[in-house]
Parts: sequence; structure tokens; C-alpha cells
Amino acid sequence: MPAPERRSRAARNATRYMSKAAFHRVLLKLSGEALMGTQGFGVDPQVANRIAEEVREVRNLGVEVAIVVGGGNFIRGVAASESGIDRVVADHMGMLATVINALALQDALERTQTYTRVITAIEVRAIAEPFIRRRAVRHLEKGRVVIFAAGTGNPYFSTDTAAALRAMEIKAEVILKATKVDGVFDADPKEVPDAKMIARINYLDVLSRGLKVMDTTAISMCMDNHLPIIVFNLNVPGNLKRVILGEQVGSLVAA
Repeated sequence: MPAPERRSRAARNATRYMSKAAFHRVLLKLSGEALMGTQGFGVDPQVANRIAEEVREVRNLGVEVAIVVGGGNFIRGVAASESGIDRVVADHMGMLATVINALALQDALERTQTYTRVITAIEVRAIAEPFIRRRAVRHLEKGRVVIFAAGTGNPYFSTDTAAALRAMEIKAEVILKATKVDGVFDADPKEVPDAKMIARINYLDVLSRGLKVMDTTAISMCMDNHLPIIVFNLNVPGNLKRVILGEQVGSLVAA
């Protein structure tokens, strides 16, 4: 087949895949616990590989993917501060934990032949790029998966807030909040067996009812900037792709 014809077919295929996706640019929020699997600590390589494979499938649809990862599988700043560590020091320790997770996820992604960049809010130039908004956006435009680590770079702010901030900075269309449950429930499903899932809810209801979707700062930022959040179960294989394709998966938090 002549080269021009091959390129034309590739372009047509890319257009066809993009027409199926409901979003062009998304931010995926991963907790540190999502990488832990059934372990009590650290990163489970098999879980990281599964997540990487799902991200690769989404990226192959032509969707630009950014990821904010937490560090709770190693240390939580709030919990550490309650144990007697200075809160600022504890939060910085938590930021470094997110860098560890970002590197693990980068390794898993690149083994699927997915180009990836780790970008951190605190400078660790030997292993990651410092956060520069225009550079991060350019990486996305070139088809690279961007992993944001170290939260906002400031103590007292969670990685939920970092996810909301980064999503707005890169102009993502939606935050995909990956969890261990199917969506937003009217009560904790672990404590209330007959808790009901809510398919759609607005920001104010999340805040007034104290539902644990994201922290209040993150929800308020999303509300003020009209940024929707989809909460879904990452433990169900294929769910990430279903969300990207616009299927009714999980719960939508919107205006």
C-alpha cells in the first residue's frame, strides 16, 4: 500500500475512534490505595499494570489523559500529624509518597508502550519535570500521559484539591474520580448495607450532606468553575473505558 494511503487510513481510524469518545481531555484522580491492591502497604505491580493497560486503551481512543495520584498507600499527612509529626513536615512526606506512586505508574505505562511524563509540584529534577502549565498541556497535545505528583506543592491541601486545580489549569472536561465503590451513595455502603447509589447529584447537595466524594475545597472549586466529576469503581475491569465512551457508569456530580 502506498505511504499516502496508509497515512490516510490511519487518520480516518483516529477520527472514527475520537467520534466514539465522550471526552477529549480528562483528568483521572487515583488514590494511593488504588495502587495498593489487597496489600496493606506499598504498590502492587499487578494492580499498577492493570491500571496502566486501561489507561493505554483510553489513550488509544485519542483521548488526552492526565492523572493525579495520591500517596495514602505509604503515608497520609493528616494521619502522620495526628501521631505527633509537625503537620507541614507530614504533608511534605505525603507529597514525596505521591512521587513514588507516580514513578511506579509511569513504569507500568511505559511497559505498555505509552509515552508518559511525571510532573511534580516540588522540584525533583533528577527524576521528574517541575510543573509548568504550558509544558504539561503540550505533553498532552503530543499524546503523552501526564502524571501530576506532589499535590499542589503546599501543605494543608489534599490531592483531591490538587486534582481540581490541575484539571482546571489544563482545561480538562471532567474529573474521573476512581474509587473502590460503584459511585456516590447516600451513606457509607461499608457501614450501611442498604445504602443507595445516587446516579446524579449537584455540588451543593454533596457539600450539605457531607458526602465523601472529594474534600470540600475540591468540590467548591469544581462548583465555581462548572467542572463535572464522575465517580466510578476502578476495580471493575473496563469501567474507565466505559466512562470515556459515555456509558452510564458510576455517579455524576455536576451543576
